[in-house]
Amino acid sequence: MNKTIIIADDNSALCGSIRDFIDSQDGYEVVGVAPNGVKAIELVNAYQPDFLILDIVMPELDGFGVLSALEGRKPTVIMMSQLATDGFVQKAMQLGASYFLAKPFDYNALLRVMDGFSTPTRQPQTRKNKNLDERIANLFISVGIPAHIKGYQFLREAIKMTIETPDIINSITKRLYPGIAEHYQTSPSKVERAIRHAIEVAWNRGKIENINNVFGIKIYSPNEKPTNGEFIALVADKLLLECA
Repeated sequence: MNKTIIIADDNSALCGSIRDFIDSQDGYEVVGVAPNGVKAIELVNAYQPDFLILDIVMPELDGFGVLSALEGRKPTVIMMSQLATDGFVQKAMQLGASYFLAKPFDYNALLRVMDGFSTPTRQPQTRKNKNLDERIANLFISVGIPAHIKGYQFLREAIKMTIETPDIINSITKRLYPGIAEHYQTSPSKVERAIRHAIEVAWNRGKIENINNVFGIKIYSPNEKPTNGEFIALVADKLLLECA
C-alpha cells in the first residue's frame, strides 16, 4: 500500500513540481495539496495521511499554527522553508515536526527522508522507532545540532544503528559508515565528514553546558571534542539507559 502525502505551501508551482516528482516514485501518493494552513488541517483530518510536507509562511494559518492544531493520529511532518535559522528549526521540532528541509532542496533528499521514516516494521516497533526519533531530535535540539544539515540525518541513523546493534560501534569504518552510506546512496567518507561537521557545529555554538547537562555529568570542556564514535556511543548509551 502506498504511503499517502499532503503538501501544504502557497507556491502552487512548487507544489505541482513536488507532486509530480513524488507521484513518479513507487510507494508514495500525493492525496492533497493545500494553499494555506487552514486547508492543510482540513485535508489532514479528511485523509489521515502518512506524511505532511509543510511550509512555514502561508496565508490564513502558518506552518507553526498547523503543527499546534494537529490532533489525533498525526502524520510525519517534514517542514520546508527558506527560514532555516536555528530558531525556526528548533521551534518546528519542538512543535512536533520530524524533519526540516531548507529551501531550495533536492527532491531526492526529500525522498530519502521519507524512505527513512517508511522502513517496514511491525506496528509496535513503528511506535518504538517514532519515540526514538523524537528523543533523538529533542536531544539534538538541546545540544545545538540543527536539523537542516546533512550530518543530522547521518548522525541520527548512526545512533539508531548503535542502539539496535551495540557492537557496530567497534566497526565504525567497516560497518557503521558503509551501512549509512548505502542507505543514503553516498560514500562512507562523506558520512564520516558530515557527522564530524554536525558535532563541530554543536561545539562551535558553545553549548557545552547543555551537552554536559544532557548527559548528567561534566564530560567535556569547550576545547575538547569527542570523536564521532565517542559521541555516537555516548548518546546511544544514554538512550538505552532511559529505556531500561
